[in-house]
Amino acid sequence: MIKFFKISVLALSVLFLNSCASGYKKIQPKTINFASRSENNTIVLEYKYDLLEKKYKKKELNNGLKVIAIKVTNNTSNDLVFGKDIRLTYENGNELNLLETNVVYNTIKQSPASYLWYLLLTPMQFQTTTTNSFGQQTSSSSTPIGLVIGPGLAGGNMIAASSANKNFQNDLTKNDIIGKIIKKGETVYGIVGIRSDNYDTIKVK
Repeated sequence: MIKFFKISVLALSVLFLNSCASGYKKIQPKTINFASRSENNTIVLEYKYDLLEKKYKKKELNNGLKVIAIKVTNNTSNDLVFGKDIRLTYENGNELNLLETNVVYNTIKQSPASYLWYLLLTPMQFQTTTTNSFGQQTSSSSTPIGLVIGPGLAGGNMIAASSANKNFQNDLTKNDIIGKIIKKGETVYGIVGIRSDNYDTIKVK
């Protein structure tokens, strides 16, 4: 009984570690060390892939999206609009299709409701038995540990996922650069999302 219980605990521990809600590491474009750079006349673009971690990274890859931090410097003598006067292209000249913030968020966010499956653990009980010196069972008892474990894990993971999603959404909204006016001589930072499975070189146009 004890051996079976230990095996069950080990199996459940592995399951929990792989199924728990993921945290979210905030993206702060102004603190990023941009390794890639493109310049067109007096417009300078710096950018970086690989911003997300854990489940957000996994969903980004599984859905064929790329979330990119960018830094744009307008060294012209005119105010320019990002997405209109300033556009991003691949090396072959094809323009990047920048996704709306809500599309990126809804595609990559965690689903808090998915953690309701932990409620299936609610009926789980811890069985204990005692035997005498002759190996005969003298008593047994059960503790309904599932009443605590099931709802506790479900609620905790739903709260954690919702909190992480909120931070992710806040970063996307706060750093939405599409349609933003970049004044002459100004440098702005942003986060954009595109449909891509590759880490292609990006140019500014």
